[in-house]
Amino acid sequence: MKLDHDLWRWVLACMIVLAPAASFAADSEYRIGEGDVIKIEVYDHADLTSVARVSGEGVIHFPLIGQVRISGMTIPEVSQLLAEKLSDGYIVNPQISVFIEEFRSKKVTIMGQVNSPGLYELSGPTTLLELISKAEGLNREAGDYLTIRRSSPETGTGGEQMIPINLKDLLERGDTSLDIAIRDGDNVFVPKAGIIFVTGQVNRPDAYKLEKGETLIQAITMAGGFTNLASQKKVKIIRKVQGRESVLENVSMHTPILPGDVIVVPESFF
Repeated sequence: MKLDHDLWRWVLACMIVLAPAASFAADSEYRIGEGDVIKIEVYDHADLTSVARVSGEGVIHFPLIGQVRISGMTIPEVSQLLAEKLSDGYIVNPQISVFIEEFRSKKVTIMGQVNSPGLYELSGPTTLLELISKAEGLNREAGDYLTIRRSSPETGTGGEQMIPINLKDLLERGDTSLDIAIRDGDNVFVPKAGIIFVTGQVNRPDAYKLEKGETLIQAITMAGGFTNLASQKKVKIIRKVQGRESVLENVSMHTPILPGDVIVVPESFF
């Protein structure tokens, strides 16, 4: 399938608009950190309403219970923690709501086959699709997968995790479960797809993204099919094998195509 920049942008826009569940997931998965300002409300206890900025040590001060360390926690986790502390001798069955009043700026990197790679500062919950949109979408050489390299401080090991995302499932099949929340410090990489080149007597000679298992006839069809001048029986494949160029002639139309192949459809002189 040949990729089109405007098509990618349109798909991204539709996915972002039509996936409110993903945005909700981003809110619930957002991990509070230094600089965030949160508002805490306790049902039927207006005197305990509190607005606090998370300190450099990752703590806030809350009435009755004093300092509470919340850095690295999600909003539901903070609500549960505060409820547990208040129920310990202060309030029976406290109902707590936590809101982010002001988000700290988080820094993420997206590199590879996007139109504007680089470092981005984001305010507030941001999903993968929203980040790709900020990077002006995928370019025509983008592969079918991307990876997110993410540090895992919550494990206590200081390690990293690699999160693979199937872009075809996300963008073409609409699997919004893959539109995960982006975290501070994430590194997103979109690798280049296998590219083939179709030239000569086809209707749309160009470079094309190679689909898995694609054959010669499928590649020619993708390029718009043969012209009236094409010599269909003399199609050649120019292929590099271990750094050396070889020419495959008299090939079957069902021959599998490999990344980097150049398909040449000559003109018929008869």
